[in-house]
Amino acid sequence: MRTVELMIFDLDGTLVDSGTDLAASVNHALARLGLPGLPIERVISHVGDGVGKLIERSLGEKAASLKDRALELFLSHYETHLLDATVPYPGVPEVLEHFASVPKVILTNKTHRFSVSIIEGLGLAPYFEDIYGMDSHPWGKPDPRLLGVLLERHGARPEKTAVIGDGVNDVLLAKNGGAVSCALLNGLGDGAKLLALEPDYALGDIRELPGVLSPP
Repeated sequence: MRTVELMIFDLDGTLVDSGTDLAASVNHALARLGLPGLPIERVISHVGDGVGKLIERSLGEKAASLKDRALELFLSHYETHLLDATVPYPGVPEVLEHFASVPKVILTNKTHRFSVSIIEGLGLAPYFEDIYGMDSHPWGKPDPRLLGVLLERHGARPEKTAVIGDGVNDVLLAKNGGAVSCALLNGLGDGAKLLALEPDYALGDIRELPGVLSPP
């Protein structure tokens, strides 16, 4: 059991199951460009490094010529459809309530305004001190400078800070910055890749967090 004084949560695949809406908006953009759609699993495999990379990977060899227009189409559609099917994972409110005394922030490679819209729309905003998106800082996960900024801003020590997420970038961020890494294996990320990084904790889902982390 680790005592923590700051908890840093990823968003997509960690707090919320957003794969269906992301895939729908990607496929909307592809359709408008006259391109075939992609299976939801394929789109989900492209998630984790920001919207630009999501669009590039979804376009494949067409990325060089179509990325800008595809990105425009995706953003326009996603802004009004980001809560069509997106819901919190089971147990999320209860776990956040369990750690009510611990400062919590969201750190995601998703665009900030979309992240805020989702968290507010799902009623989870009161649990978090701040929400940081891909466009909130000069660096994205897993750059350790990003962790350093958050630790200073929230007055926390790395060894007492937990990074909770379903992506490789979350585990690497924690390891690069000396924080506790908690990998969630039920999200959008590749479980085998997460386990290969040997996180401090590999959990079946977020409801296992109270079994490994403790408030001060």
